[in-house]
Amino acid sequence: SFLSSKPPANVLEGDSMDQDVESPVAIHQPKLPKQARDDLPRHISRDRTKRKIQRYVRKDGKCNVHHGNVRETYRYLTDIFTTLVDLKWRFNLLIFVMVYTVTWLFFGMIWWLIAYIRGDMDHIEDPSWTPCVTNLNGFVSAFLFSIETETTIGYGYRVITDKCPEGIILLLIQSVLGSIVNAFMVGCMFVKISQPKKRAETLVFSTHAVISMRDGKLCLMFRVGDLRNSHIVEASIRAKLIKSKQTSEGEFIPLNQTDINVGYYTGDDRLFLVSPLIISHEINQQSPFWEISKAQLPKEELEIVVILEGMVEATGMTCQARSSYITSEILWGYRFTPVLTLEDGFYEVDYNSFHETYETSTPSLSAKELAELANRAELPLSWSVSSKLNQHAELETEEEEKNPEEQTERNGDVANLENESKV
Repeated sequence: SFLSSKPPANVLEGDSMDQDVESPVAIHQPKLPKQARDDLPRHISRDRTKRKIQRYVRKDGKCNVHHGNVRETYRYLTDIFTTLVDLKWRFNLLIFVMVYTVTWLFFGMIWWLIAYIRGDMDHIEDPSWTPCVTNLNGFVSAFLFSIETETTIGYGYRVITDKCPEGIILLLIQSVLGSIVNAFMVGCMFVKISQPKKRAETLVFSTHAVISMRDGKLCLMFRVGDLRNSHIVEASIRAKLIKSKQTSEGEFIPLNQTDINVGYYTGDDRLFLVSPLIISHEINQQSPFWEISKAQLPKEELEIVVILEGMVEATGMTCQARSSYITSEILWGYRFTPVLTLEDGFYEVDYNSFHETYETSTPSLSAKELAELANRAELPLSWSVSSKLNQHAELETEEEEKNPEEQTERNGDVANLENESKV
């Protein structure tokens, strides 16, 4: 059956995409979107080497995803406040000026129409005539009166009279709508200014991630730091593995996201980010790197996205900083250079060494292979398994050469015991 079918045996073990994607079967396949077609495996190795690895999240934290063919654009208008906040500053300022200018012109035109219909323009020099708005003699003066009404400036030169009920109603409408426009636009500008995006600029990630031994276990590590003296409150760290895969049913999932445990169950993902910290992920059976060795790592097409979240101490707003690591930025057999030193009465952090690493002795086997060797030899991972096994073999050989008679007697005793037990 199709569900029980297995991939062919000629799939290369070293090729990550060949592991994840089965060979095509002789059945009708549904039409895939363009992104899925682009991500399908190339069986020609030279095409793979020429193709540049495309990031899902750039090093500066910006997501490398563009939304195209969005037909329901009306949804942006239903959430107009968020749409305005997300706009660039030049468009935001342009809309800010245009909204006020259009409302002033609109109500200025209505004030001018009221004066024109009432005949105030024909009785400008008539002292016995009571106009709707005194000293309103044209569209420019009506426009200026609209600005004074909406911004509550009140110069005192132009003023509405009590003989104009339609003008009083228009004054109430413009005052209410003007207050709504002020609250909306000023609130939008305030949120735009107070956004914590710039706070994330002072949260830094190491340019490389490293894989090395820590407490006898193979670990994936990267470093984070905060350049400001004001701390990030309730800081937490998360990591995701971005890698395409194909399910056993044949469904292709581009850019599948898998969680990488960086201390969720132990609470190590909650950070007290006063000085730079090294975030560690233990490569165990639940880790997606369980079967990846040093030789296989450069062949993998994957990306690690790390997300640091917390509240800004000064404003209480949530801040998020992101970065990513591709396979070429993961160093096997390295550790981070220490940056914290004890001075006279305080600790000093040297950020010149923040991104520096140094090479250390690390086995090139995968964590699965190391665990199998450790279980077979019943030795800690930090010991050299092969050397210990060779040492035990040499000791047994020497004992047999030194005491052949004892060995013969011992074997004879064992044989006698077996014969007695049979009897």
